[in-house]
Amino acid sequence: MSFRGPKGTDDILPPESRRWRELLRSWDLLSEQYGYAYVATPLFESTDLFARGVGEATEVVEKQMYSFEDKAGRNLTLRPEITAGVLRAYIQAGLSGEFKGSYSGPCFRYERPQEGRRRQFWQLGVEYLGANHSEADLEVIELGYRYLLDCGLGEVVVHVNSIGDASDREAYHSRLADWLNERRHLLSDQAQRRIRSNPLRVLDSKADQEVVSEAPKPVDYLGKDGLEHYEQLLAGLTERGIAYRQAPRLVRGLDYYTRTVFEYIPPGYTAAQNAVGGGGRYDGLSRLLDGPELPGVGLALGLDRIISAAGSSPPARALDVFLVVADQNRRSLAHAFARRLRSAGVRCDLVAGYRSVRAQFKAADRRDAAAAVVIGDEWDDGMVTIKDLSSGYEQVIPAGEVAMWVVDGGAVPR
Repeated sequence: MSFRGPKGTDDILPPESRRWRELLRSWDLLSEQYGYAYVATPLFESTDLFARGVGEATEVVEKQMYSFEDKAGRNLTLRPEITAGVLRAYIQAGLSGEFKGSYSGPCFRYERPQEGRRRQFWQLGVEYLGANHSEADLEVIELGYRYLLDCGLGEVVVHVNSIGDASDREAYHSRLADWLNERRHLLSDQAQRRIRSNPLRVLDSKADQEVVSEAPKPVDYLGKDGLEHYEQLLAGLTERGIAYRQAPRLVRGLDYYTRTVFEYIPPGYTAAQNAVGGGGRYDGLSRLLDGPELPGVGLALGLDRIISAAGSSPPARALDVFLVVADQNRRSLAHAFARRLRSAGVRCDLVAGYRSVRAQFKAADRRDAAAAVVIGDEWDDGMVTIKDLSSGYEQVIPAGEVAMWVVDGGAVPR
């Protein structure tokens, strides 16, 4: 019997895993530059947290959650998204006022596996709590937009809409429900069921796009405050040079959104879900989770989708240098030298046990090292031979300058 990973999951191995780590480090750095501190929440939470926060009428809660009962009879669910968990943690900790948190980690949804839809997927995101001004929305959108451009996705376009707040949606829901009921016979069975529970969700139904393409638009029912917020948002996107397109029927897939909703669409990405991420404002979510009145806005990006949309690109070398020990009597010196280089921040390795010089150079190639450092007779004079494994160029330099050689990118003549 041979074991295989569960359907809809992926093993991330080198060299692909190096690309993942590069993008995760870039995310941490960029979100910190915008003032977002790292947040970690459990992989599983109370099932009620998602049923109440995400929405019982959503496809996520109805069909896609991995839920189970633990040994104490508690109903738990592997997190299908992270926003609700961050809000729960904020409320539980008794925090107040503005809060900016970033996160990354796996989420789980029982989907039909295909490109862009995995049962375990990696999500990056930020949550900006306590700020109700459109500038908070703009900051969140800009952060995600800048990150995607840095990932090499080309001319990403932000699709944006406003679905209004609770007072705006009351009139819109009534009008939309009437409009949908008039065309009930043309809708899918699922859409027909949702007309009563949440007609807004019908706009998000992929099976009913032809029917709903002429449906009333949420932006036409915005009140004064909601319309002003939306106009400020659009003006800010233009001012910041963010490419956007108004998407009047974009509602996203979760019930907690209010006012701003958005998605990032890269050019030429044709997976089952062509957005690589999105988000929006959720001013009522805290109250749904028995917390205080608390405005909030956030985004979530799918790392799996970002890598797929960006296409193949060579990851950085796995190692800066690989030590080749020409004289086996110097192995203990080589290990001490490796420790010095690692302490200086150099990614360094060498083989374990005796190998010929030729075998050690082959190992350096297999380990995808940028350069080989040969420790031989010149060591007695404080020197080593360093060889760039891409160009073949080699030179003798002081052993104490290897770390600087790496920092300088290699002293290879052009």
